[in-house]
Amino acid sequence: MPIQILPPQVAGQIAAGEVVERPANVVKELIENSLDAGAQEIRVEVQEGGRRLIRVTDDGHGIPREELPLALHRHATSKLQTAEDLGRIRTYGFRGEALHSIAAVSHLVLSSRHRDAETGFQVRAEGGAPTEPRPVGMPVGTVVSVEHLFFNVPARRKFLRRPATEAGHITAIVQRYALAHPHRRFILLHDGRPTFQSTGSGRRWDVLVAIYGLENAQQMVPLQQEDPQEEPLPGPGQPPRVYGYVSLPTLTRASRTHIDLFVNRRYVEDRSLTHAVVQAYHTWLPVGRFPVAALFVDLDPGEVDVNVHPRKTEIRLREGRRVFGAVQKAVRRALLHHTPIPGLAVGSETPAPAPPSDPPPPALERDERRLWGRRRRALLQAGQGIHRRQAPPAQPSPASESGTEAVPDPPNAGRTPEAGEAEGLPPLRVVGQVAGMYIVAEGPAGLYLIDQHAAHERILYERLMAQRASGQVARQGLLEPLVLHMGHVETGLIAEHLETLNALGFEIETFGEDAFRVRAVPAILAHQDPARTLEEILQGLAQERNRVDEALEASLVRTICKRAAIKAGQILSDIEMVELVRQLESCRSPRTCPHGRPTMLRLSAQELERAFGRT
Repeated sequence: MPIQILPPQVAGQIAAGEVVERPANVVKELIENSLDAGAQEIRVEVQEGGRRLIRVTDDGHGIPREELPLALHRHATSKLQTAEDLGRIRTYGFRGEALHSIAAVSHLVLSSRHRDAETGFQVRAEGGAPTEPRPVGMPVGTVVSVEHLFFNVPARRKFLRRPATEAGHITAIVQRYALAHPHRRFILLHDGRPTFQSTGSGRRWDVLVAIYGLENAQQMVPLQQEDPQEEPLPGPGQPPRVYGYVSLPTLTRASRTHIDLFVNRRYVEDRSLTHAVVQAYHTWLPVGRFPVAALFVDLDPGEVDVNVHPRKTEIRLREGRRVFGAVQKAVRRALLHHTPIPGLAVGSETPAPAPPSDPPPPALERDERRLWGRRRRALLQAGQGIHRRQAPPAQPSPASESGTEAVPDPPNAGRTPEAGEAEGLPPLRVVGQVAGMYIVAEGPAGLYLIDQHAAHERILYERLMAQRASGQVARQGLLEPLVLHMGHVETGLIAEHLETLNALGFEIETFGEDAFRVRAVPAILAHQDPARTLEEILQGLAQERNRVDEALEASLVRTICKRAAIKAGQILSDIEMVELVRQLESCRSPRTCPHGRPTMLRLSAQELERAFGRT
């Protein structure tokens, strides 16, 4: 077949395939045009999931009569003029392809009245060139009606999902732009029924409530006290600005799809930034669970390239590592400041998450902690005196065999919380033990049930990670070196990660073709079977081959700590329980174990009074 120039109609349909994949893409492009036009209210109407009709109405400044036909031509835009403008894009649209691509695969009607005109005008396009404008009565603004989408591209129409599925994608688009612009009012109707509406009050919290419901929105916390939605974007040399809302560990989803990211108020899909959000929840979420977030990053437009793909949801950042760090730190700081201890609902089988509330006045909180601390110290001194008189002379306890008392305090003991970081646990007084699994403690805010295994895991994890960071992991040499004969798969795993294992406190060396000699183990594993421990570690390595080095090392540390921690059913003496709680209070993140499970539940004094009928 000879080389030839494609007809304009065919070329238009090919280009439309890059911009318009489904009805939601049409809604996205039309909403962005309305936002660029300064609209304060945007109304979206959809029929049959967008196949039959998509109509977007706005009250923006409108399009003059003479520019209406030009708006439907390819590469026609008012957003930029030179190639240099691509380096500092501040508008949503700039390619001049959206309306042309939509008109190429639909029956499009564009009606607009400019703010300086006395009447509106309308043009039509049915898979081709637009008609001449004709007058039409309408208020200032623009109405774009898209009917019979993909009528001339049956292959694309065949791959559309059910109307309900397509309507769900459209709803997600509208909600994202409502989050990005809470001071503008969005209305969405499906088949004549209103399905979403934002107030346009300017409060992002109102949009969160409209999207997620009040109960879920109460479990989302702000990254900043002030919402800088009206502030100009940072200029050259200024640091990124990160704000928005993220969920507490009590609100999670089974996938990352509920993490909405916006760069310069533009919704983007960026794996690196999504990973930064997930990493901020490190050790706070169970495996396979992900947070909910509406997170915004403002930075100098010259630092981001949005001209990557026609759909404009992919971007490139000039200083990706810097932005990654800013996002991760901002989210982590907010979580440390706001994350409460899970509450224990009386009469319920599952713990009830405590919604975020305003913190007490600093002076009141300090006085309360000071009084409670004095009371606790007095009780501890009295209790330890009793222990010294009544403790049996011999018989080592199970906790000491696990290394609870043999190792020093965690590295964060006695440290001052950093700026923006929440204080640790309140001072707790140990009351006793339940079922050989949970420590009962009293605190200034009520009664606490502490999972002894999860709490000890957290203590060991932070201690071992701190030792690893300083390069001084404590080791316990074996009296007799242990020789392990492994299969070919296990041999390859140990050889591949030998350096990491040795850095974590093991001392392993090759001893033949399929054998290794173990001379030392981490000190916290001194009372564990080294062969069984290495077997568990190898199982974890086999399941996590695709992890990067840092994530893999953290996973290995969690496995080691799980093996070394106090087990459920292990009876502890009063002194051991007091020491365990004291070390947990010194941890940086004491509320969850390294695997994301809570270390404790709280039953508030008000709940106790309500349960006993005192209120």
